[in-house]
This record gives sequence, C-alpha cells and structure tokens, in this order.
Amino acid sequence: MNRFTHQNARQFLFGLDNANFLSVFDEYCDGVLITNADGIIVYYNKAMSRIDELEPEDVILNQVTDVYDLDDETSLIMQCLITRQPIIDKSNYYRTRMGKFANTIHNVHPIFNQNQLVGCICFVRDFHVLTETLSIMRLPETQHRMHPYEITFDSIIGQDPAFKDALNAARMAANTPSPVMLYGETGTGKELFARAIHNHSPRHEKKYTPVNCAAIPENLLEGILFGTSKGAFTGAINKAGLFERTSQGTIFLDEINSMPVGLQSKILRIVQDGKVRRVGALKEIKFDLKIISSVNQDPHTSIADGSLRSDLFYRLGVVFIHIVPLRDRLSDLPLLVDHFIDKHNKALGRQVRGAEDAVMEMFYQYHWPGNVRELEHVIEGAMNIMGPDNRIRIKYLQPHFAQGHSHYRTAGHRASRWMAHSSKSGDTGETGSSDLLFNKNEHEKKLVWQALMQFRGNVTRSAKKLGISRQLLYYKMKKYHLSRDQFR
Repeated sequence: MNRFTHQNARQFLFGLDNANFLSVFDEYCDGVLITNADGIIVYYNKAMSRIDELEPEDVILNQVTDVYDLDDETSLIMQCLITRQPIIDKSNYYRTRMGKFANTIHNVHPIFNQNQLVGCICFVRDFHVLTETLSIMRLPETQHRMHPYEITFDSIIGQDPAFKDALNAARMAANTPSPVMLYGETGTGKELFARAIHNHSPRHEKKYTPVNCAAIPENLLEGILFGTSKGAFTGAINKAGLFERTSQGTIFLDEINSMPVGLQSKILRIVQDGKVRRVGALKEIKFDLKIISSVNQDPHTSIADGSLRSDLFYRLGVVFIHIVPLRDRLSDLPLLVDHFIDKHNKALGRQVRGAEDAVMEMFYQYHWPGNVRELEHVIEGAMNIMGPDNRIRIKYLQPHFAQGHSHYRTAGHRASRWMAHSSKSGDTGETGSSDLLFNKNEHEKKLVWQALMQFRGNVTRSAKKLGISRQLLYYKMKKYHLSRDQFR
C-alpha cells in the first residue's frame, strides 16, 4: 500500500505515530479492508482491489456503504461495528457501486484501543480462489459461478427466435468499434450480453469495466468516469477516470437512462470527440473504447419523460439490441430450468433431476417480473430446502414467490373451471377432478386432444378454449407427444 493509505490509517484509526505493520497485509493473498469506527475505509490491500475490481484511491476515505451496494443491516462490516462482535466465516454475495459482483467468505473483527472501539478489520477470501484451493486438495467441486472470461454467446441459454436474433446481432456487433445499446428489463441478462460482446471482440484481452449508473451517487459519478485534477475541489487529487483507465478495452454503462441528464450531455461530447477532460483540468486526453450501454425501459419512453437525451440515444444506439423478457420467451423455460438445476447441483452438491410438472405449469403461467434472474433465484431457493428429494415440487418454492402468483392463480383456476365444466357437460364423456390442471392423467390429455382436434391444430384458438397460455399448451403437447400435424 502507498504512504497515503498508511498515513490515513494512522490518522483515522489508530492515532499512532507508526503504522508500518500494515505493510504486512500489502501482499496478503486474501483481501484486507480496515475501517475506522464510523465505517470509513482507511486501508485496502491489493487482493481486495482484485476482488472488487476497484482502485484503492477510489475506495480510501469513503464510507463502506458508499463503496458497496449495502446498508447498515446488510454490510457485515457495519454489523461488526454496531454489535462490537466478530463475524466468522460468513459467506457474502455482494455488489460494488460500480456493478461488480463478488462471491466471498468474510471474517470481520472489531479493533479496540484501551477498551474503546476504533474500527474493524475485514479479511475477505474470494470464493473462486477458495474452490480452486479445494480442488487442488481433491475435494468435491463447489465452484458454480461462471468466471467473467468464460461468458460467451454459446454460454447464454435460449432458443427463442427473437432471443436468438438478439444474440446474433450482438455477436456481429462485437467485431466492430461501433457503440451498442442493450434494451431489456431488469434480470433479462444485459450484463451477460455485454460481457459476451467484450469477450468475443478484438479487445477481449483488454480491460472490461462495468459501471452501474443507477447505483453511483450523482456527485461522485462524473469524477469516477472522467477523473479529477488536483485542486478541482477540496481534497481532489490527480486521478484518471474510468474512460482513461479502460482505454483500448470496453466500458459498459448500465442503465444509462438513470444517469443525470446534465452528465449525459458530457458523455455525448466525449463520445463524439473521443477525448476526455478530467474534472478541473484543461487538457483533453484521447481514449479508444468500445462503448456498450443499456436501458431498462423503452428508450422512446425515456426520451419522452426526459430521462434520456435523444441525441445520446442516437449516438450510443448505433447498434440497438432488444433482449426480450422471459414472459415473451417461455419456450426457453425447460432449457433454463435444466441449466439452473445443473448449475446449483454443482454448487450445492445435489443430484436434482428436474421440476415436477405442476411446478413447470406454474412457471409457464407466471408473469416473471424479475425475468431470468428471478427464475434462477426461485430454483436456487427451492434446492436449498428440499432435502434428499430429487425433484423440485411446489411445496419447496419460497413463500414470497407463491404469494406473487396472482397471474398464475387466475389463469390456473380459469382453466380448471373450464375443465370441470367440460366434464359435467359431457364434452369429454368422463368425470374428473376440478383441479385437473395440476394432475398428470389421461383426462387432461384428452382435453388437449379434443381442443386441437376442434381447431385443426390451431394452437392459439385451442389455448383460448382451454383457458391457458399458448406456451403452456405447447408444453403439454410436448408432454403428451402431440404435434399440430396430427390434427390438420
């Protein structure tokens, strides 16, 4: 660590004339972060910088909750300071304010000086490093989170035609220097697309920098992006911004429609000129970047409500790619479910084979406001509490997920009522349960068969007759080995 860091550690934490012992942690294999009693970071070693992908000068003298997307309740460091108790071997999956996710093991200890709390020291072990160590020891593999360098277009799951069109457009755009704008709701995979574009591009060996424009406070964002010049404001130092540091690589401006409009105009200028000027400086510095941006709502809506400049949209949206929400590509559900089950089987040491039909039907009916990310969390949550069972069942789904199924319950009960009515009116010639949507039996197959026969294989009209979605009908046709050609 540099002298600046040591001086601040002495001044803000220990009040000692000599804090050279901190140099012991400079080359330490684990991340080490030290704060004062107020949660101000005063020491940040090289390993911690690698884990977070942050520069020490961007961290030192900042509040923990300003550097990380955490609050006093979710930050282990703040909890240690509040309770004055150590936190041992606590797993933690967190995100920095720059949008970098980290999966780690924390050990946090309060520091006392003559019975007075003066700060805490946090030791952070990268989960990836830990699993690599375990694999050397020939223990079972527990690594399950894909390394950013391994994210390619082939690793992004989906066969839906519109989704494949988006993948193909992104693949072609990766080979050009033109800006790319990704449009997709939260959880659709914009970060995966951005990473894949970078990894597929000629710049793949250069730096990739994600910036969460919605998470960084407005008063910090300009200095972080453009850099600062000594004397620009009280405490300002000469520091390169992310545009400079990432030059020759790729920068990803996530949710740029959340960026202050005034700052958007400055972004437009530097993108057009290919030059950046640090805050408080006169000199302009050239840079060469592949710029990927994203918006989480229709850009024309953002332009209309004033949250996105139209000229910035046209400049950054040279290649515009729409990533469709999960509810519009439900045909990919089986692939995604299998993928996430396989992923978390490896992480949790399980042997789950799949989800029962009732769960899949629930998934097909659900609206998925959190998209693919929500689907993964639902599956991971179920796999944590299902014990030795090898199938995900409705009873294992988290309560908050079940409570959010108004769309599912409405559609499911409507279909069940139609099935019960069909049975009573003689449409099927059989009697059966009024809840047949959830049972695997011949009665359900006959209902599907009759609807397809009545409408000569027309899936849209048959699904309407049954009171279910087209995607769910496709699922049932596959389940019962039925094809439209049989009914034409």
